[in-house]
Amino acid sequence: MSRKYFGTDGVRGQVGEFPITPEFVMHLGYSAGKVLASADWHLAQGERPVVLIGKDTRISGYLLESALQAGLIAAGVDVYLAGPVPTPAVAYLTRALRLQAGIVISASHNPFEDNGIKFFSGDGSKLPDETERAIEAGLESPIVTMPSDRLGKARRIDDAAGRYIEFCKSSFPYDLDLRGMKLVVDCAHGAAYHIARHVFHELGADVVAIGVQPDGKNINDGYGATAPANLQRAVKENQADLGIALDGDGDRLVMVDAAGKLYDGDQLMYVVARHRHAQGVLKGGVAGTLMTNLAFEHAMQRLNVPFARAKVGDRYVMELLQQNGWQLGGENSGHIICLDRHTTGDGIISALQVLQALRINQQTLAQAAAGLTLYPQVLVNVPVAKGADCTAHTGVIAAVAAAETALAGRGRVLLRPSGTEPLLRVMVEGEDGAVVRQWADAIAQAVRAAVQQAA
Repeated sequence: MSRKYFGTDGVRGQVGEFPITPEFVMHLGYSAGKVLASADWHLAQGERPVVLIGKDTRISGYLLESALQAGLIAAGVDVYLAGPVPTPAVAYLTRALRLQAGIVISASHNPFEDNGIKFFSGDGSKLPDETERAIEAGLESPIVTMPSDRLGKARRIDDAAGRYIEFCKSSFPYDLDLRGMKLVVDCAHGAAYHIARHVFHELGADVVAIGVQPDGKNINDGYGATAPANLQRAVKENQADLGIALDGDGDRLVMVDAAGKLYDGDQLMYVVARHRHAQGVLKGGVAGTLMTNLAFEHAMQRLNVPFARAKVGDRYVMELLQQNGWQLGGENSGHIICLDRHTTGDGIISALQVLQALRINQQTLAQAAAGLTLYPQVLVNVPVAKGADCTAHTGVIAAVAAAETALAGRGRVLLRPSGTEPLLRVMVEGEDGAVVRQWADAIAQAVRAAVQQAA
């Protein structure tokens, strides 16, 4: 059975429009609370399940936090409130405090008008599909508030940020430090605004922090992993060694070297994978996605490191890692998962893994990433009718086949329906940028022709 409200990363949308309304979110909290309360937690007599709620810096977080809290309490579940903390902090705290679940109020890298709700299980991983389906099924039933003597309670966790700062620092070797390094850290005016700079500073770095003045409306606006221009400028202006950019909820990472050059998730994952492989501590292989650059796959082949692709989304990267018993995976967007360090993707911890490789090998980021030259990649979005499958059209099939023949193993074609918009994403990559553009345009034109014929 497919999920009605949950996507690959929880429930998300524009605030005030269904399903991101206070009424629905309260019902969601109640249903989640009922599912959690019905599970066998081996709790002591009279003890209630406990859920941690964290959020990013969007102004709507106050509204949705109150709605979730009300629904959970009505279901007889206790609530711990962590306030603004990164998504991976909620995963960590839920596990460290031995709680039954964690909830994050965030729309990640989206603009402030959007928000979302995502869940973590007690072990700090994303909720399994069957639990999400059970929560959705509960939304079909009305809220029936527990008797007053069985209602939940709420309390605030005042040291949530400090606990997470120490956890991040613990992922970095004790015999290493960052003394002598000057870093610019961009927190996107998001959930890590009061956390990230302290992690790097307490490890010895000279830190210049930007994107650390959230006002409820400026999250991801001109700052952070999806808008790195200010970071590139600040690195050069401050003559820094490196720049580190997180997204609004702190689980995505991009970096900038001293010259202002930007490094995406594929390049950063290459630095970590190559270092771990050389140290003999890379367990198994590396997981990417359908969007991982072909050059990364070829680089792993040169290192004799197994590589596999998952569907787009860190949820699917995690599933592939668990299936294969591997520890390292990620997306070119900057979600990097190091399962030997955390149960989920974490921008701060990922940055520390890159810095560890640089310090041990005494290299700059440019030197460490020099073995990977990304192939040109062209993405064309073609509007299609909702639910239409143009990939089966004979003209599209022929165009794809011609492109793959022309690329002859030196490139790749991917057609992928958007999960949020009525678009077909046409992606072509290869060694020759002009050839890649030519075939991307040709396939996109074939898709447009198929759409016109179907109209």
